Amino acid sequence: MEIVEVGPRDGLQNEKKVLSTKTKIAYVRRAVAAGLRRLEVAAFARPDRVPQMADAEDVLRGVPRSHDVRYVALVLNNRGLDRALALGDARPDELNYVVVATDEFSRRNQGVSTMQSLAAFRDVAARAHDAGFFVTLTVAAAFGCPFTGEVPIDRVRSIVDEAGPLDELCLADTIGVGVPPQVTDLAHAVRDTSPFRAATAAATAAGPTAAATAAGATAAATAAATATATAATAAASAAAGGPSSPGAPAGAGRDAARPLVPHGVASVRAPAGVTVVVPRLRAHFHNTRNTGYANAMAAVAAGFTALDSSIGGIGGCPFAPAATGNIATEDLAYLLDRSGLETGVSAPAAAEVGSWIGAELGISPVPAQLGRAGNFPSKGF
Repeated sequence: MEIVEVGPRDGLQNEKKVLSTKTKIAYVRRAVAAGLRRLEVAAFARPDRVPQMADAEDVLRGVPRSHDVRYVALVLNNRGLDRALALGDARPDELNYVVVATDEFSRRNQGVSTMQSLAAFRDVAARAHDAGFFVTLTVAAAFGCPFTGEVPIDRVRSIVDEAGPLDELCLADTIGVGVPPQVTDLAHAVRDTSPFRAATAAATAAGPTAAATAAGATAAATAAATATATAATAAASAAAGGPSSPGAPAGAGRDAARPLVPHGVASVRAPAGVTVVVPRLRAHFHNTRNTGYANAMAAVAAGFTALDSSIGGIGGCPFAPAATGNIATEDLAYLLDRSGLETGVSAPAAAEVGSWIGAELGISPVPAQLGRAGNFPSKGF
């Protein structure tokens, strides 16, 4: 199962203390050393609104680059995309664009309605794809809104329906109100939307073999989670009728040795050689009401291929009242590894990083539990 480390972005953006660029880069280095291979490290946001992310360009210039490590940056509009493009070889590998599920929260967060934000996403995504970026759409507050309360499933479905082509869809419980049945219900709902149906339709046009494979991949939630997630990969292979293989056009000026899409991106190849990419499902949980880890396991069961977490369990949303930290990377890695899903992340090493970043931020102890309780068994992962 793939863990996406969001501590350097979502974790830090809600903390009162603003860390130096040097410390942020050291944070990323330590996370990579602990086994994280996909990390959200910056946000191209207004420095006056999110001062913790004011040095986004400098962080991306300084993080260690490797063929098996991918960096993600948050963008909210075309100005953010322009900043990413201006970095040249130091640009991120992927972009994450957030659309908030309710108008009230969206206006407070981004100054526009949900549908205005979604229209901007379609424009940004088209430009980003032309430039060779992998793009994730995150629907924030998909499980509930701090200002308007319950968010109907049909509301989330309608947003995804209008999103256009997707590489990956992330459903975010921004304020930590979700419960496992919501995870299951939302997973079913979004799979019955245009981006997911379009993948099957494209495969149908390419040939019956591809159509059958795409339909199976969609039904199985494209659950080829990662190369190391053996249990999830085996399930996806059986459901889809064969192994998934990543494929995407190369971006201009990119390192040919660097993977162009995250590990485990599900695609099916038609007899004519056409590759049809089925959108991945990713989840983002906060542990505000102590349901984050139960939701994570519900996402695994529902076929999500990636889970966000933050080392130490730090973070939250600066625009959402009482939104506490993300589920903790070390605790999530322990949970998944003990459940038979390999993550490639050393839970004890991540816990050490959690204690370190907590000390840098003046947080002791951090919300994560593993650093206090210790690993079990005491040796190994």
